[in-house]
Amino acid sequence: MHRGPYPSLVANPTSVLKRLLLGRPFRSDRLHHTLLPKRIALPVFASDALSSVAYAPDEILLTLSIAGASAYLYSPWVALAVVVVMLTVVASYRQNVHAYPSGGGDYEVATVNLGPKFGLGVASALLVDYVLTVAVSVAAGVANLGSVVPYVAEHKVAIAVIAVVLLTAINLRGIRESGIAFAIPTYGFMIVIIGMILTGLFRLFVMGDDLRAPSADLTIVAEADLTGFALFFLLLRAFSSGCAALTGVEAISNGVPAFKPPKSRNAATTLLLLGTVAVTMLVGIVALSRMTDLQYVEDPARQIVSGPAGYVQKTVTTQLGEAVFGSGLLLYVVAGATALILFLAANTAFNGFPVLGSILAQDRYLPRQLHTRGDRLAFSNGIGFLSAFAVVLIISFQAEVSRLIQLYIVGVFVSFTLSQAGMLRHWNKLLRTERDPAVRRQMHRSRAINGFGMMLTGAVLVVVLVTKFTHGAWIAIAAMAVIYLVMLGIRRHYDTVALELDPADDKPVLPARNHAIVLVSKVHQPTLRAVAYAQATRPDTLTGLTVNVDEADTRKIQAEWDAREISVPLTVIESPYREITRPIIDYVKSLRRASPRDVVTVFIPEYVVGKWWEHLLHNQSALRIKGRLLFEPGVMVTSVPWQLASTSTKDLDRLDRSLSHRLPRGPRAGDESDDRETAAKP
Repeated sequence: MHRGPYPSLVANPTSVLKRLLLGRPFRSDRLHHTLLPKRIALPVFASDALSSVAYAPDEILLTLSIAGASAYLYSPWVALAVVVVMLTVVASYRQNVHAYPSGGGDYEVATVNLGPKFGLGVASALLVDYVLTVAVSVAAGVANLGSVVPYVAEHKVAIAVIAVVLLTAINLRGIRESGIAFAIPTYGFMIVIIGMILTGLFRLFVMGDDLRAPSADLTIVAEADLTGFALFFLLLRAFSSGCAALTGVEAISNGVPAFKPPKSRNAATTLLLLGTVAVTMLVGIVALSRMTDLQYVEDPARQIVSGPAGYVQKTVTTQLGEAVFGSGLLLYVVAGATALILFLAANTAFNGFPVLGSILAQDRYLPRQLHTRGDRLAFSNGIGFLSAFAVVLIISFQAEVSRLIQLYIVGVFVSFTLSQAGMLRHWNKLLRTERDPAVRRQMHRSRAINGFGMMLTGAVLVVVLVTKFTHGAWIAIAAMAVIYLVMLGIRRHYDTVALELDPADDKPVLPARNHAIVLVSKVHQPTLRAVAYAQATRPDTLTGLTVNVDEADTRKIQAEWDAREISVPLTVIESPYREITRPIIDYVKSLRRASPRDVVTVFIPEYVVGKWWEHLLHNQSALRIKGRLLFEPGVMVTSVPWQLASTSTKDLDRLDRSLSHRLPRGPRAGDESDDRETAAKP
């Protein structure tokens, strides 16, 4: 009775591990099941911008601390300037998602309206910024957790790397599953931070409590006495650091295809929710910091001159949590929620980077492997590239947020500015042909929003470049330039290949003759099958070819060849230095030199093993020979496989029965293994 195909006895260990970590593969027709509603899309795409309020206030305060404690008075005004920029960017991107719902985001807007070179500049900036988003978010999460758990602070690099690996595994399971996994922590962070702010304000203004941050009574000294232009420059630097709160806003415009219909409207609504919540939390944290006299410095060892022995500076949110809730359980809730959202904030990049990489690959600016989805309908290759680069950054900068943040936000403001410039041209094109007054009014309003956004983000970009260039921003700029040139090179390669492969108008010239060669290492079943198959192709000439590296083995091959009366002649080529590949290549080249219009077909007998460890027991002669022959013009390479019993359960059972009868009689003469086998599984 037929029971269908026999299963493999031993599954591939790599495949088993992949299924355990990532789950079973999804069919392509299930792609619509991965689309996100707004309640899931918010934590998936906006967790970066929401979580940045956990380190943007830190960066504002520590930058101001250079001028001493009195400079903290400027922190609300710096935060207000950041809020204006954030609301402007959110309003601008709401126009983007309606105009370009295909998911190209800033790259598509710049490419269509400003040209491919500008689009490629935006793409390189975003790719760098996505990598930095993962590195900065994870490093900040470790720093917050280390504020209450000393062990984490002592091993922050290792823990940051582990966090990136876990995020990679979660995202490889698929976008919808990762969204569900991240929804609860993201909403939990929003509730905890807003609850902390409201509780603090209630205790201050209703209950009349005197809330003091743990650092309120410390004495700090200025690193420099700044006045006039120097103080103004410091305020600009604090503003540019605070603008880290805007990172992640562009991810929604890149991820519009992942939303449930109506995609554009849902994406625009999610953007509005993001802006409202992020602004509320940023303003609340900065305001509460001033009300509790919180101090946060750039260099605690040098700037703090009076404080408890062994004082360790805690993050802003952790200090506020201790001021509002004390040192009990709720403090750990604040620190844990902040650390968790910062870890998960990297998910914005894990969703934006692969989608952008897929679009760039489709446009032939990145390898084609980045365009296809994996087993779980996620862009697995893009996720892998992102996590690898992020780990390199974390290790290189020792997971120090203050060092990584200097590389940050340059790329995102490059994309902001070029995107808004592209939107201006987009609306100008439409206004030339549109005649409906109502539609024209809407377009004029959208153009005004994008125009103001371009001017504001352009000004911020200049500020960021001026204030951060020597502090590390030059590294990000250099990385953008390198990626830009690499993508141009990839596109040039693909264009060259396409031009070479384009069918010519004239018909291809047929070869004059076909010379066939069967490689022979032993006279066994794979070789006999290869000879029979070569004969069936009816070549003009056919010969067996063996390399003489051992005189006794070669004589044995010749004797068995003659004993079996094989009608194909056997050619023996000498190899005094015991090489196999080089003599074969030289022989094939000699045939080509003798008649350049002829083709040479090389038949390589190979046997196929069924288990991964069996590959280790056989040499790779066939693979090496094929690799060399593929570069020879006018040479065709044909593999003739012979499946061993280990590839089939039924064949393996039959072989076991055969061996059980054969083994008691002892080994036969001539059964020795031939280490120079050509019939090897590549």
